[in-house]
Amino acid sequence: MKVKLIAYTPNPEKVVSFAGKMCYSSLNAEDLWNSITDDEAAKFIHRLSGMGHTSPFEHATFTFSVEGVSRVLLAQITRHRIASFSVRSQRYVDHQNPDYFVPEAFFESDALNEQYRVAVSQSYAAYNNLREALNKVYLSEIEASGMSHKDALRKAENMAMENARYVLPNAVNTQMVVTMNARELLHFFSERCCNRAQKEIRDLADEMLSQCKEVAPNLFAKAGASCTYGACKEGKMSCGNPRR
Repeated sequence: MKVKLIAYTPNPEKVVSFAGKMCYSSLNAEDLWNSITDDEAAKFIHRLSGMGHTSPFEHATFTFSVEGVSRVLLAQITRHRIASFSVRSQRYVDHQNPDYFVPEAFFESDALNEQYRVAVSQSYAAYNNLREALNKVYLSEIEASGMSHKDALRKAENMAMENARYVLPNAVNTQMVVTMNARELLHFFSERCCNRAQKEIRDLADEMLSQCKEVAPNLFAKAGASCTYGACKEGKMSCGNPRR
């Protein structure tokens, strides 16, 4: 897994503080902005956070590049709806060469590891066989319609890939760009830094949080699983092992 914070709102903590103070200040926008020091921004952010008034946090956004994660993780992270995602396409990107995620659970047993890898390899083999067979069928049909061989070849390949991909496993690695605002990130971290989250997405959330704290430590001072700064919110489903 490779995660990198590639872009974020300049002066994110000042922006959030500015947005929050705008609601109560009689100053014009320029004077208000110029009046906010780093220390004042930090104090105001902690005040907002303590009151649960986090709507101003939405004015700061953070964009990450994510590589080497599975389609399982993709299905999980896209449940966080207040976010933007751009994901490598299985329709237009060839997946004939095996590239897949192996959960740590399969490292505990050589036999299980081998069984897992064989199963994934079989899926890739089926993908390649279906892709090749479909490509021939589509190429013949498209050329028969009068399209040039070059254009027909490209269209047939895309059609073959988009249909053969159905047999690819959830283990297939993918890459994406993810953008969230600070408020949604706080929610994301509370859910996915928790021990009850699957380890792959928990590792992703932990790394994203670490990088966010480097550029906006006050915004994310109380970010992470609820047990890292207070009581567990999982109730009867609590794992009983705080991540402090």
